Amino acid sequence: MRYPVVTLLMLSLAGTASAQPRPALTAADYARAEQFLGYNANPMVLNAGVRPNWLPGEAGFWYRVMTGRGVEFFMVDPGRRTRARAFDQGRLAAALSAAAGTAYDSLRLPMTQLEFSDDRKSVTFEVGGKRWTCGVPGDRCAAAPSAPDRGGRNAVISPDGKRAAFIRDFNLWVREIQSGQETQLTTDGVKDFGYATDNAGWVRSDRPVLLWSPDSRKIATFQQDERRVGEMYMVEARVSHPVLQTWKYPLPGDSVIQMIHRVVVHLNGPAPRVVRLQLPPDPHRSTTCDHILCDGQFADVEWSPDASRLVFVSSSRDHKRAEVRIADAGTGAVKDLFSETVATFFESGFDNRNWKVLWDSREILWYSQRDDWGHLYRYDLESGTLKGRVTGGSWNVLSVLRVDEKGRTVYFTGVGREPGRDPYFRHLYRVGLDGRNIRLLTPEDADHDVALAPGGAWFTDSHSRPDVPPTALVRGNDGRLILPLETADISRLAASGWTPPIRFTVKARDGQTDLYGLMFRPSTFDSTRRYPIVNYIYPGPQTGSVGSRSFAAARSDHRALAELGFIVVALDGMGTPLRAKSFHAAYYADMGDNTLPDQVAGMKELAGRYPWIDLDRAGIWGHSGGGYAAAAAIFRFPDFFKVAISEAGNHDNRQYEDDWGEKWHGLLVRNPDGTDNYDRQANQNVAKNLKGKLLLAHGTMDTNVPPYNTLLVVNELIRANKDFDLLLLPNRGHGFANEPYMIRRRWDYFVRNLMGAEPPAGFELRGTRQGSEPRD
Repeated sequence: MRYPVVTLLMLSLAGTASAQPRPALTAADYARAEQFLGYNANPMVLNAGVRPNWLPGEAGFWYRVMTGRGVEFFMVDPGRRTRARAFDQGRLAAALSAAAGTAYDSLRLPMTQLEFSDDRKSVTFEVGGKRWTCGVPGDRCAAAPSAPDRGGRNAVISPDGKRAAFIRDFNLWVREIQSGQETQLTTDGVKDFGYATDNAGWVRSDRPVLLWSPDSRKIATFQQDERRVGEMYMVEARVSHPVLQTWKYPLPGDSVIQMIHRVVVHLNGPAPRVVRLQLPPDPHRSTTCDHILCDGQFADVEWSPDASRLVFVSSSRDHKRAEVRIADAGTGAVKDLFSETVATFFESGFDNRNWKVLWDSREILWYSQRDDWGHLYRYDLESGTLKGRVTGGSWNVLSVLRVDEKGRTVYFTGVGREPGRDPYFRHLYRVGLDGRNIRLLTPEDADHDVALAPGGAWFTDSHSRPDVPPTALVRGNDGRLILPLETADISRLAASGWTPPIRFTVKARDGQTDLYGLMFRPSTFDSTRRYPIVNYIYPGPQTGSVGSRSFAAARSDHRALAELGFIVVALDGMGTPLRAKSFHAAYYADMGDNTLPDQVAGMKELAGRYPWIDLDRAGIWGHSGGGYAAAAAIFRFPDFFKVAISEAGNHDNRQYEDDWGEKWHGLLVRNPDGTDNYDRQANQNVAKNLKGKLLLAHGTMDTNVPPYNTLLVVNELIRANKDFDLLLLPNRGHGFANEPYMIRRRWDYFVRNLMGAEPPAGFELRGTRQGSEPRD
């Protein structure tokens, strides 16, 4: 066949164009980026991370820190305003080496926990699986008796340290720590109706959920009824027969969820006695987290000092009503004190419960966002009537840290009160219970990480910003400076080419509300170039994309990814916490929103501000809730986002645990036509809109977000005849975001599909191990 000359010319030009190689990144480029991952970047920050270990009786504290010399231990006495070495490390290392028969470097001592004697003349620690006691001068070391058996990780120790409570065969038992004698406390616990069981669907633990009374003679807990609750199934892949795992996992809309029958167990007497509180069972809910165990504590329960009464909060299934009650521990009689009902969701704090019982004055300190901001109020303990408010204004109480009942003073952290500052910066305050004389105790314009001494006389304050390293010091409870401790040294980090993130403010979807975020650029940044932009997203509602406002050398792999030639941004959109309640509830009952209109608006504003951002090459990635949002982004904004990586996404919250979905989206309501109010949040329902490149990743043994969430999306993509990429990680759980293989695949995907370059083949990250949990 003969071809026209023009046709031959076109074929020739096409062949020439196709022969042009794609630009390529090298292994050296990836290695340079890897140095900004946490396991490389964090050790380059010196004199940071002060964590006080308080000694009894306000006697001071010790801390461990990495300095330019090595690991050093310091003892601080705030009363005397002194900071000195906790012991002579050279002499102690020599004495320990002689006693243990192993050479120890004085500046690489491996112990992380120390127990000082009351007179501080000796210190005990564990090294090499053995306990040692050394003189504080470091002149002698000898083997110490083994630490007493504390009952194991699945036991809860009594306040007096004499008993350990644990679960056996669905019943509650105690073990005398000294003698090992065991006593069965309950006898009618059975499978799926056991005592103190810790199973909230996504949580699976054998550790009991309970609260010991102050006198160690009673236990507040519950018998959890999940006999008719639906089950979750997963299969562990292995050679030979796979292993099926089955457990209770309620879903939104289920007619039956886990219910807790509250009880008090009396240990003293001829035999253990179980007193059932006289009220119907409560839904498995709390006011602070999507579980009944929050921050390691049995949520919303508080004993009276004499252990005669118990104050607790019952939360409704939809989280809209909180009922404050008081029970007689001896009879089980329950009295309703007061309640709070809201239109969306009630929380008693952002990161822990802020309600406290003031037993001396017979009051309850209560937290509420009734005027759109989180503040403290006082209620009468006996009548349940409101006595007055403690704080107020267009800002939030964050965490109540201490109540000095004798001094009628509350110490708390707050956000957003100081004008002109980042509204996410934490500050410590104190205020009178009468609402008067509020005082800022941490004046610096920064985020303050504080730790109060047990008696409240002192506190440590480590203040920093995302772009400013921390300074640690000790203050008195009136805010006065007592003693400087450490100023972080980031000279080694800066010498590596690391640059801090850029803090920015943009407008939300409404064009009026300020949003705050961080932007990361490569160390080789050139303002005359145009860079593809990657949005890291975690939409909330319980947290946001940015995370802590404290300094961090590495935030996930944001800085490392930027080093490959991207602009990486993290932005807290509407629907995330720490701002007004109306801001937090911006997309309540519409979880498919995922703050995406704010992300798009913010990225457009940044591109208009900075010409080196190429908005035609916009990508997005996230993990868990962020995985849900990343897939939603490329489905709902297909002309804006060109590449998305969705990891472990809860793509349809009808397939995720009931507590979370029903709190943020409301109870499931089925319509006569077979639809329901959850349809609009499901990613599979908009998957047909895909235009760009999408990588879906999930662990096959993810007991938090079951992998069926991703398979629902896969099925609809196939139905719509869409091309996509799928990565299933066999036998992995939920936390695979920082696995080296996943990081490398994430980098490769953005380099190839967003940058239009070729990544180095099979680059292997060396610093993390397979299966490790995220570190940042």
